[in-house]
Amino acid sequence: MKISVIIATYNRRALLERLLGQLAQQTVPAGDFEVVVVDDGSSEPVAQPLDAGAWPFSLRVVTQANAGAAAARHRGILEAKGDVIVITDDDMQLPPGYLAAHLALHPTGSRRAVVGRIKADPHVQDMPYFERWYAHRFDRLAEAYERGRMTLTGGSFHTGNCSLRRADYLAVGGFDPRLKRSEDIDLGFRLEQAGVEFVFTGDGYTLHGSDHTREDVWLQRAFLYGKYDSIIHQKHAGLPQSDPWRFLFRISAPARPLLLAAACAPRATRPLSRAALAVVKAADALGIDRATWAGTAVVYSMEYFRGVRDEAGSLLGAVRALSRHARARQGTE
Repeated sequence: MKISVIIATYNRRALLERLLGQLAQQTVPAGDFEVVVVDDGSSEPVAQPLDAGAWPFSLRVVTQANAGAAAARHRGILEAKGDVIVITDDDMQLPPGYLAAHLALHPTGSRRAVVGRIKADPHVQDMPYFERWYAHRFDRLAEAYERGRMTLTGGSFHTGNCSLRRADYLAVGGFDPRLKRSEDIDLGFRLEQAGVEFVFTGDGYTLHGSDHTREDVWLQRAFLYGKYDSIIHQKHAGLPQSDPWRFLFRISAPARPLLLAAACAPRATRPLSRAALAVVKAADALGIDRATWAGTAVVYSMEYFRGVRDEAGSLLGAVRALSRHARARQGTE
């Protein structure tokens, strides 16, 4: 078995079946790969409806109580038999050459983590502004990697579309099931420290057709990313690139006071966030994309730094963490 495709799923049977149908159309022979689906406690279990015998490839469905994506993917990789592990999300779509593109980047003797491009669904314009913003970000990142303007690192690793050797995954301990967000970044940092090379592929792309439509859920995710990125930095304190405060210096300078205000006074700055959201929605309604994306980045980042502050525990804790990052930043410039 050359490849094991790992898919964690939760209450997305229709999208999962679409994905499996596209895996059945891969140019890689069906006998060369298996698919391991981990049903993370769906309200309607998917094992029986999927009917393992109906697919040209080997399919195994593992069912577990809901434990989160990190635990589900880890379970799937433990069950896997392939040398190369490919991980994708249940709401992705795949071209026929997807697995072949990933497999080609794992020649014998290599130790690589491959990150694949995530393209927008053809119907992206029908999605909420925040999902279109994600698509815009993914496009800009892909362009930067392909043109050599950015270097792929462990901090760029994401489970929406990636592959690596099972042996390397196990050697660094795999996903940390305690992490409910950014578990892929945490794994990426450990792979990088273990000497694994990071490679980008545009050919092994996926199409992302998200079914996320709730603004409040999106904002909560931003908060949790700030919180869990802070926890991850505590695990990797020696890595400046793991510090969540690094994002403060990646956003335009005029917006930084808003992010600092959100971190210093999380509740008092809620009206500022609501005002920024109103501007975003007005710009979106007028079709002013540049203003929409810039405003969405600010709103997301304000919520993110509320999460960073929450994990810091106090204003003093946040100030100390920012000061440490500023000193480390000066030492590298």
